[in-house]
Amino acid sequence: MERPDVRIERDTLGEKEVPADAYYGVQTARAMENFPVSGHRAHPALIAALGTIKRAAAEVNADLGLLDRELAEAISEAAQEVADHVWDDQFVVDVFQAGAGTSTHMNANEVIANRANELLGSTKGSYRPVHPNDHVNMGQSTNDVIPTAIRLAALGVLPDLLRALESLEGALRMKAEEFDGVLKAGRTHLQDAVPVRLGQEFGAYATAIAHDRERLVTAGESLRRIGIGGTATGTGLNTHPEYHSRMVARLSQLTGESLRSFGDLFAAMQSMADPLEASAATRTLAVTLTRIANDIRLMTSGPTTGLDEIRLPALQPGSSIMPGKVNPVMAEMLNMVAFHVIGSDLAVALAAQAGQLELNVMMPLIAYELLYSQSYLARAVQLFADRAVRGIAANEAKCRSWMEGSLGLATALNPYIGYHAAAEVAKEALLTGKSVPEIVRERHLLPPEELEKVLSPAAMTEPNLPGGGTSHDTAWFMHACLAHPRRSPLAEQGCAEKRGKEQ
Repeated sequence: MERPDVRIERDTLGEKEVPADAYYGVQTARAMENFPVSGHRAHPALIAALGTIKRAAAEVNADLGLLDRELAEAISEAAQEVADHVWDDQFVVDVFQAGAGTSTHMNANEVIANRANELLGSTKGSYRPVHPNDHVNMGQSTNDVIPTAIRLAALGVLPDLLRALESLEGALRMKAEEFDGVLKAGRTHLQDAVPVRLGQEFGAYATAIAHDRERLVTAGESLRRIGIGGTATGTGLNTHPEYHSRMVARLSQLTGESLRSFGDLFAAMQSMADPLEASAATRTLAVTLTRIANDIRLMTSGPTTGLDEIRLPALQPGSSIMPGKVNPVMAEMLNMVAFHVIGSDLAVALAAQAGQLELNVMMPLIAYELLYSQSYLARAVQLFADRAVRGIAANEAKCRSWMEGSLGLATALNPYIGYHAAAEVAKEALLTGKSVPEIVRERHLLPPEELEKVLSPAAMTEPNLPGGGTSHDTAWFMHACLAHPRRSPLAEQGCAEKRGKEQ
């Protein structure tokens, strides 16, 4: 008994029911049955790229006299609808599927064929006059279409990420300028170090983002070389001699990208190094973002029991039990996305090395992990810039408080009293709770007029040694060595070092 909600389609394995209203066909239905793994489907950018490739192929084959013009026009129109995301809901194959992406590729061929036939007045499932293999797939193979689609899709996704990074860099630069006069304790190994300006920290974050953006742009250049036309193994079997070069030119026109031939079409089949490079650049960015987010979480820690050097916008209550608690939620979100991206890059690396002989069969995984990683990061970075960085306020009083008590101030004494004597000052400051300037003043290690200059935190944030030597300071220090009654053995050693240099 016939059912109105299904139609019967046939392929080389026999008959199978397909939903009557579906634009996909029998091979897609088999894949749905075989791979109900994750529920995750192809990235929309990959679907759009497949539509663009199919349109270009129909037009090039028609221009070469290989495809009937009327059929080519119908295929081109249907393929453009796929590129415009009209039929995204018809791409139903799980990302974890048959190797190389044959199931996703046939999903595209069937959707375009059925839609083209509909445009020509025929019915879905008839595959007359347009056949998914003979016409939509003319001169193509999964093995050259999917690698090309990955590259086009990655180039399509990349601008959103680059724009988000420009936004974040701009927000960080703005804060670097705003905080340029805020002095704070520097920290290395999470221990006291010489003072820095809060603006210098944020400026360094901005520069790191700019460098990672450059890495992504460089990786994007490699994605512009494509191997469409290599068909099954790189030989170009079943294509016109001009097909490859014409496809590169037509895809450049349709995408607005400056695409170029891969050159060696065999290498284009075998190697996924270009997508891997893009994934690696994305991973590097994720590492940078993790570091920056962690620094911001440290600087905003507390507020009463942590560093409390900066304040983030209060976006939501931070606890279901502790009243008034507010957490650095945007930095935490960015960390989680970054961790996901780092894991995805490992998956891409494993998949890229898992190809054998003439083909890498792990391309569906590479496409999924790379494209979604860049999409997730683009959204996360923009949210972090807008809802966290732009609203950061400096707690100048706390920054100054930590700085004034930092043992790192003693570093500025090295050129004047020697490393060992400066270490004695730092040790005494730690034991007594007195500040470094207090101890220098008590010990008469520098003349009062020099003390303020030498231990100026602002001066310590730039190169600060005067030219022409430090004879006046050395003379004063030698006087202190001779006159001060509370010299420790290390201070004595510092005096000896100075005497040796003077002699």
